[in-house]
Amino acid sequence: MPLPLSSNSTKPPALLPSCSSASAAAASPEARRILHNLCTITSSSHLPSLLLDIVRDGLHFNSAVAAAFISSSFSLLSPRPALLLFSLLRLPPPFVCNTLMRSLLSLRPSAPLFLFHQMHLSSLPANHHTFPILLKSLSVLRFFNSGISLHSHILKLGYLLDSYISSSLLHFYALCSNDSNSALHLFDELPQRGVVAWSTLIAGLTRAGRPVDALIVFERMHFAGVTPNRVTMVSALVACAAHGHALDFGEWIHRQTIHNGWELHVVLGTALVDMYCKHGRINSGLDVFLRMPQRSVFTWNSLIQGFALVKGGPQAMKWFLKMEEEGIRPDPITLIGVLTACSHSGLVEPGRKIFDMVIRGKFGFEAGIKHYGCMVDLYGRAGMLDSAVECIQSMPFEPNVVIYGSLLAGSRARKKMNLSEFAARRLVELQPENAAHYVLLSNLYVEMGRWREAEEVRKFMKEGSLRKESGWALTERDDMEEYVKQAV
Repeated sequence: MPLPLSSNSTKPPALLPSCSSASAAAASPEARRILHNLCTITSSSHLPSLLLDIVRDGLHFNSAVAAAFISSSFSLLSPRPALLLFSLLRLPPPFVCNTLMRSLLSLRPSAPLFLFHQMHLSSLPANHHTFPILLKSLSVLRFFNSGISLHSHILKLGYLLDSYISSSLLHFYALCSNDSNSALHLFDELPQRGVVAWSTLIAGLTRAGRPVDALIVFERMHFAGVTPNRVTMVSALVACAAHGHALDFGEWIHRQTIHNGWELHVVLGTALVDMYCKHGRINSGLDVFLRMPQRSVFTWNSLIQGFALVKGGPQAMKWFLKMEEEGIRPDPITLIGVLTACSHSGLVEPGRKIFDMVIRGKFGFEAGIKHYGCMVDLYGRAGMLDSAVECIQSMPFEPNVVIYGSLLAGSRARKKMNLSEFAARRLVELQPENAAHYVLLSNLYVEMGRWREAEEVRKFMKEGSLRKESGWALTERDDMEEYVKQAV
């Protein structure tokens, strides 16, 4: 597929030109009028009439107008007009294709791959802005083999010199490979390894659940003499928070931020609060929290969850009320933290009152299964097993293994064997492939003196009935993988 030569852009392109620059690029007064309307539109109900005006004046062939319309349609959660306009373009330019890919990515991660395949079939050229979008799509879908194929394609075309593409590749390998070697190997082969490349690798390894590897890379960066920026520090702090024995590392990063004279802005401050709280250093986290000039709901959540971790229920309640006093609207995570704190500290009545407020919709969202799970855990720890069962029965959705696990823990602690058996059997039904549930059920039967049932469970496990072969079927995932192989 013919592609233009790479440019050496150092940052991702804007989704669309600004309203002023787009207007300047559009030659006709009609195009400028449409672009102005698209910049000020607030309701999707205006999109059909705008589309009619665009098609009537032939402006759907204008790249700036087409891209602006597509972007506005998706931002207003009305993709149909955008797809209709795109279908009118026999040979859409790369800029318009890229705009549609970015817009579709959040709604359906496989869509950019399908569109890339169609571009290939139509001999439409891609450009260096196309590949980061495809790599992000592959990262979300975890299509590792397809990513390797796309990497080879990028190498053949010389696009690896583009720092944005190389960063996207680093992120893909860090997130999708089974180990860190692929990402590290790519990183070592990059012609330029600036702070962006280092930060991308650290962030990717952290998101992939490999905080140790991320911190090793951060240490390499330090010894290489590359000065980290705020993005690097935040990613390293997230890795410290995920690693159970990296408090010293996190404290060193904190000292470096003070040495550099960096202000505790929202993202950096929140990362520090979260790191300290997850290591049980709630006083240090609170000190950072109080020094922050501004805080987001994520900052408050980190602090409240920190108190929950150290069984500081009354303090969690105090800061939750303080949060409301300051006009910060709690989100579902906030209430999970508060209810968890109540559960761990035995605050049954405060927890019940807050849960009732969630049920009544006081906070603007419906109670989720995790909120119900917190209440089952709270009642179970308090020995209020009848209330725990009633809570499960009142759920508007099917209980999961966490719910029944909490019920099992509470009932076993109170020697309620019949209820324990009920919960264990539900766990087996929900996860019949999990041998741990069968062991729990067998042990329960032993405790109850029901030796025959215990032996039957053990025999069932011994015969290997838990091993089930997975079935194969042609799925959308297989189709998308094939699209990528054909296109590259």
